[in-house]
Amino acid sequence: MSLCLQSSPSSFLSSSLPKLRLGFANGCSSSSLLVKFNASFPAIRASSGFSSSLDTGLRTELDAVSTFSEIVPDTVIFDDFEKFPPTAATVSSSLLLGILSLPDTVFRNAVDMALADSTCSRLDNPELRLSCFFNKALVNVGGDLAKLVPGRVSTEVDARRAYDTHGIIRRVHDLLKLYNEIDVPPERLLFKIPSTWQGIEASRLLESEGIQTHLTFVYSFAQAAAAAQAGASVIQIFVGRVRDWARNHSGDPEIEAAIQRGEDPGLGLVTKAYNYIHKYGHKSKLMAAAVRNKQDLFSLLGVDYVIAPLKILQSLKESVTAPDEKYSYVRRLSPQSAANHNFTAEELTKWDQLSLASAMGPASMQLLAAGLEGYVNQANRVEELLDKIWPPPNV
Repeated sequence: MSLCLQSSPSSFLSSSLPKLRLGFANGCSSSSLLVKFNASFPAIRASSGFSSSLDTGLRTELDAVSTFSEIVPDTVIFDDFEKFPPTAATVSSSLLLGILSLPDTVFRNAVDMALADSTCSRLDNPELRLSCFFNKALVNVGGDLAKLVPGRVSTEVDARRAYDTHGIIRRVHDLLKLYNEIDVPPERLLFKIPSTWQGIEASRLLESEGIQTHLTFVYSFAQAAAAAQAGASVIQIFVGRVRDWARNHSGDPEIEAAIQRGEDPGLGLVTKAYNYIHKYGHKSKLMAAAVRNKQDLFSLLGVDYVIAPLKILQSLKESVTAPDEKYSYVRRLSPQSAANHNFTAEELTKWDQLSLASAMGPASMQLLAAGLEGYVNQANRVEELLDKIWPPPNV
């Protein structure tokens, strides 16, 4: 189990956070704890126009790539938040596991207060009581984060409801009600939902209510297009995971077609999704995650957000190179290039549950299932730990 921290230089105002010492290992998911920072890296904003290269005078490679996309550094362990004032955050089951494992963390009181909630404690059904505690803990921690960051707080929606549209919507409404009780307004919130058909449909209905959603576990064009049609605020594609599947498996028509075109299947999926969103005027912002090296990042310049490992960004920041020296920084994705992309009639369908299921190949099906399994296991583990420590001492 691990606690992942993601930092992002952005246009948000900075804020400071008390020191928090963490020491987890054994892997990390980018959905664990999203903390965006702007102290360590320069402000990053996407360029609005199409440009083939950058002006001279930029100090580092990070400055260069930052001209085209908002870079979200993905880091695993931070011992000192004071160096990286956060601007936005994500609260998840993985974060709760980290808090429960370290009783001295700054957020532990938020979890203990959730366990002391009288509304939850009065529930006779153990499953309902634990679910209530889980929701309260997420919102209490999210509320603490909302006081520390000027940006949005994203809250993970229970993956055990990934195939239940109305269950997802009810859970989001429950979370919104709890956030309202602690005076966190809806515009400060984003809800992360797995990209099953039921999750995509829930996103559509929630967005129609003005509730912002973030669809994750997108591994196919069909999922990305359906998410865009649903009006999801953010769509997240995992570049490296798609590539890893392609290296170790075969038999996925979408991936094999990309390889035959000479494309990296992960990068190609992001490019195609970006072109679809921008050519047809969808409001969604596209986030590329699981970026593995500099070349991945260079190939995605122009996408709305890129989550990149800290080692890549440190290398970019330490490389002081004029644009005509080591690399040519070219905007690879732009509304102009998107307008020239041709889509097939099948790709331009109005996606529904049947067409999505038919279009998703083994890669997206297997990767989606693996992601959901991880989220479900984390949620179950959180409830097990909450059950063990309820009622909390000295409350």
